[in-house]
Amino acid sequence: MTDTARPTKDRLILAAATLFRTRGYHGVGLADLLAEAKAPKGSLYHHFPNGKSDLAIAAATWASDEMLRLIAASFDGADTFKAGATTLCYKLAKLFDKTGWDTCPIAATLFEGPDNTEMRAHAAHIYDGWIAEVLDHAERLGLSETEAKSKAEHLFVLIQGGWMLARARRNSDVLRTLAEQL
Repeated sequence: MTDTARPTKDRLILAAATLFRTRGYHGVGLADLLAEAKAPKGSLYHHFPNGKSDLAIAAATWASDEMLRLIAASFDGADTFKAGATTLCYKLAKLFDKTGWDTCPIAATLFEGPDNTEMRAHAAHIYDGWIAEVLDHAERLGLSETEAKSKAEHLFVLIQGGWMLARARRNSDVLRTLAEQL
């Protein structure tokens, strides 16, 4: 399916996810979004009545869904929590190298946007979902509820910091070594 064969709403979300992640919320104008999505002028407000902020929430949701799939794929088939976490870190490093996922797409989209309660609440919801996904796998792999919660939150914090340090150093090896710190 070519980009223009996708529905306009989907093209806008994908364009926003990429542009916000690479340039930050304030670094992207409406004209940039429309040009990247190859979308007509009126389509943004047709699909996202509150404009750019609604589109940011949709783009963050799309990116979160991708991350949740990545977490699930990393832990499926893992024999231990550390093995799943290691696979996840390697997959994130690969994304860093091949696709430019060199920062948390949620932070770049929602925290660099306007300081609004809805965007911050949505970011908290997304991050809690990532932690819950990891926690579920940790419990499935035999960790107690308390240990699973601790490990899931620790991994989340490591990944967030790892993205920042890898970006600063321009070196994805930072991400590959995160699981060793569990």
